[in-house]
Amino acid sequence: MRIVGAGMSGFLGTRLSTALTGRGDEVVHLVRRAPTAPHEVRWDPDAGDLPAGVLDGADAVVNLCGVGVGDHRWTDDYKKQILTSRVRPTTLLAAAAAGAGLPTLINASGSGYYGNRGDEIMTEESGQGTTFLAEVCGEWEGATAPAVDAGTRVVLLRTAPVVGQGGDLLTKLSLLTKLMLGGKLGDGRQYLPWISLTDQIAAILFLLDADGSTRGGASGADATRVAGAVNMAAPHPVTNAEFTRTLGSVLNRPTPWVVPGFALHLILGQFAEEILGGQRAVPEVLTRAGYAFAHPTLAAALRAETS
Repeated sequence: MRIVGAGMSGFLGTRLSTALTGRGDEVVHLVRRAPTAPHEVRWDPDAGDLPAGVLDGADAVVNLCGVGVGDHRWTDDYKKQILTSRVRPTTLLAAAAAGAGLPTLINASGSGYYGNRGDEIMTEESGQGTTFLAEVCGEWEGATAPAVDAGTRVVLLRTAPVVGQGGDLLTKLSLLTKLMLGGKLGDGRQYLPWISLTDQIAAILFLLDADGSTRGGASGADATRVAGAVNMAAPHPVTNAEFTRTLGSVLNRPTPWVVPGFALHLILGQFAEEILGGQRAVPEVLTRAGYAFAHPTLAAALRAETS
């Protein structure tokens, strides 16, 4: 397959690109700087600039663009960056995909789409929440409409926090736990959907191939056309307290501490509301399509990703 990728220099993008090329796919990287390799093409989504012909012959676009939601305190300016860094590239790529008659657009989104819903189980059919991140995800997904209207198969990756070496979640929590500073956040009862890095990458490959044809060869996907929202989450979401206990057990460290909600608000501002809320998201679409999780339980994922 020929894949055009945006946002491929980040934590997930670099690993996805390696997996794609490793199985024999051609991957073209859209970059915002001067190209330094033959597989790179410069673009400027803020200016609406995508070189003509870049999608010619492509089987799919994978769009992973977006600044990290936990990289900075949520000032008004940074909240604007969170939104525009997602919506602008998606708007440009969706329009280009529609114009080129592209078969598939795989577009990032987040489990934050569901907002803070307590212990209610969230499938892909569940409605949108009302938090800031839920609103961002709604606009983000809505920006793919031109491609959907043109008949492109659009897959929306509602990704949960990814458990993997080199990722912010595992790096920060593992360090705190190893220093014996680990503990639950708030009352610890909020659900934390999660997915291992291994499964995140493998599931994206599965979804690229799940176009209703037999060319991709992904097990279980060759007779199933997967489109629309897909919860990129393991089948067993856990509470924050359970996540903390399991990580402590895997790392053989105690996790006795409690970070009260008011302290999180002082440190993180509005982002604390997202952490203290959570979503109990489950991967109904992936399961129905036949995807087999390498790490269905948190303990298995942590043992694999911390070794």
